[in-house]
Amino acid sequence: MMIGKDPDTEMKRLLDVLSATGKNYDVGKITKAYEYASKLHEGQLRVSGEAYITHPLAVAQIVAGLGLDTDSICAALLHDTVEDCSDKTDLSEIKKQFGDDVALLVDGLTKMLVMQVEDKEEAHIENLRKMLLAMSRDVRVIFIKLCDRLHNMRTLEVKPDDKRRTTALETMHVYAPLAHRLGMQKIKHELENLSLSYLDPIGYKEVKDDIEKRYGQSVNFIENMRTTVDKNLRENNINFVLQGRIKSVYSLYRKMYTQNKSFDEIYDFYALRIIVDTELECYTVLGIIHEMFRSIPGRFKDYISTPKPNMYRSLHTTVIGRDGIPFEVQIRTWQMHHVAEYGIAAHWKYKSGENSKEDMDKKLEWISRLVDTENDTKDPDEFLHAIKTDIFHDEIFVFTPKGDVISLPQGSTIIDFAFSIHTAVGNKMVGAKINGMIVPIDRILQNGEIVEILTSSSSKGPSRDWLNIVKTGEAKNKIRQWFKKEKRPDNIIVGREAIDNEFKRYGRSCTDTQKSEIVANIAQRSGFATADDLYNAIGYGGLSVSKISAKLKDEFDSIVRPEERMPEPSIEQIQYNSTKSKPKNLKSNSGVIVDGESGCQVKFAKCCSPLPGDSIIGFITKGFGISIHKSDCVNILKSRGNLEEAARFVKAEWESGFDSDKNNSAMYEAPIQLYVSNRIGIAADITRILAEMHVMILQINTQNKNDGLTIINLKVSCKNIEHYNTIVSKLRAIESVESIARAYNS
Repeated sequence: MMIGKDPDTEMKRLLDVLSATGKNYDVGKITKAYEYASKLHEGQLRVSGEAYITHPLAVAQIVAGLGLDTDSICAALLHDTVEDCSDKTDLSEIKKQFGDDVALLVDGLTKMLVMQVEDKEEAHIENLRKMLLAMSRDVRVIFIKLCDRLHNMRTLEVKPDDKRRTTALETMHVYAPLAHRLGMQKIKHELENLSLSYLDPIGYKEVKDDIEKRYGQSVNFIENMRTTVDKNLRENNINFVLQGRIKSVYSLYRKMYTQNKSFDEIYDFYALRIIVDTELECYTVLGIIHEMFRSIPGRFKDYISTPKPNMYRSLHTTVIGRDGIPFEVQIRTWQMHHVAEYGIAAHWKYKSGENSKEDMDKKLEWISRLVDTENDTKDPDEFLHAIKTDIFHDEIFVFTPKGDVISLPQGSTIIDFAFSIHTAVGNKMVGAKINGMIVPIDRILQNGEIVEILTSSSSKGPSRDWLNIVKTGEAKNKIRQWFKKEKRPDNIIVGREAIDNEFKRYGRSCTDTQKSEIVANIAQRSGFATADDLYNAIGYGGLSVSKISAKLKDEFDSIVRPEERMPEPSIEQIQYNSTKSKPKNLKSNSGVIVDGESGCQVKFAKCCSPLPGDSIIGFITKGFGISIHKSDCVNILKSRGNLEEAARFVKAEWESGFDSDKNNSAMYEAPIQLYVSNRIGIAADITRILAEMHVMILQINTQNKNDGLTIINLKVSCKNIEHYNTIVSKLRAIESVESIARAYNS
């Protein structure tokens, strides 16, 4: 016996909701979709015991509440048919019965049932990837999916504990942030509160009880504030609607537990929302509020002149009410209010000239950027990182010199900013200014800064180091694209070295023919046409070797006979294999020969800044080329005791004669740390000596110590270790220089 709501009654309720909107819905098509879905789901029950069709009906009702169109409501009714009734229907039948748009939406909402993936986590990422790809074609897919998830969360209590937690965690980490990114605040808040109630029921109850207790103690305060504000706005002939609200349980929980704030430190617990007719009236009301109450410095935000990336616009100010109780005031127009509640979905619910197709496309550019990342990387973890960073992260706002507002994820650098302006700007960047001052390009940006990018046509392009610095998936993708296009030979060398060292790490030994077969099979399994394409992807950072490690072992075990396999090597063997000599007669643009190969892309480690003449060693970084260190670098010494790290060492040496002044025109960065006694003119003496030696100063800063000494940190340009020693000798002769160290950058 079925329990719960009657499907026909719920269908009538849906039609009543549609009729009340006054919009021209195709009721016949919607009814047909209900009858078709009801027939297909006949006999299927939810865990609660209700007829399964009640779920698609509930989703359709939420979709109708967003004001979406006929095809969206049909897709909501049909969204589980292809997945759960595959023996009765398919997408071609949906298309035949209900048209192309409905079939496209249903396809985007259908999980990928047959996928060649290695594990459940990868399957989950692939489903998320498919949903976002469908979303880029038609954003209504995610609207319906959010409504689907909202109803599932509303009825989650009937599921087992482990299923409740898994679903709540996914909702908190994926769907609530997506709702926020789309500006759908009502759905976002409900998803967050429901998720929290399952993830931390004790914390949820504590905060909820605190809210009820505090609200009960302050009912008179809230009503008095409403009355006072209402009276003053009427006296100023403002046409308005006044609403009161209390901060949501999850919002308070997040502030209390992530910012370590007590309940009494939450300033915006209470809020009044004032909705007016025009933008000008918003600022008029703001002036009235500030005349009535004392404002709290630093608590005013103008999201009208600088909207959030999810289109949210409003004025926020926090003021002190009677009895010293702070409360927030939000001021917005009706159009702003609709967008705040429904986000991009307001395009369907409240169509206006402001929501043109071009405007919509611009607001959804971030989806296209994610799709670009999806097309360029074969690494599911990298794709998930891009999603988490670009969609689910708090944002900052910075300005171009012309005053244009650029929004970026919190923690973004100047490099991220440059690539967000244009690919060519990032590729040609040689420096940057913030608020008119020259700063390093790896500087993390702060809200409100004015950023100017300095470019040069002679720039050699991005550095592989940038991939470790940038925050956004967009910047990483564009940097990889440059290396993919411009540095394919170097990428292939780096990729081949990485795979060779993966074999060494696990004691895999085979013939060149067997290795070629193994790598060719891995390339095919990973979606690459050739082995070189696989090497190239590893070299430019599109794929991590760790992601194919298990596949390499599988292929090796299936191709190489047991008697041909070697036991796992010791650390000493790995280090010997990675540093043994190879015959060579090579030249290198960098001056470094790596494992007998020239022309390999290398970077000089900042931790020890090796110079020609130093004993050096190479270290294969994870996807970003070969890093050259001094052999006695503290980081290298630490890594030699680790079996996994030891496998990534490769022999490196300076090209013959490269450390000679006569043969070497290249210049290298060298850090010098001077401990000096405090006296006027010491810095001038240092710079004068360096100028006389024609030594370029790349960086200089000072640090005062309590013992009367000052540390002067220099970074200079020099040719080799002999040149460096000459510079140090000259500096040591300066009066007041107590000691000099070859400083390492952190």
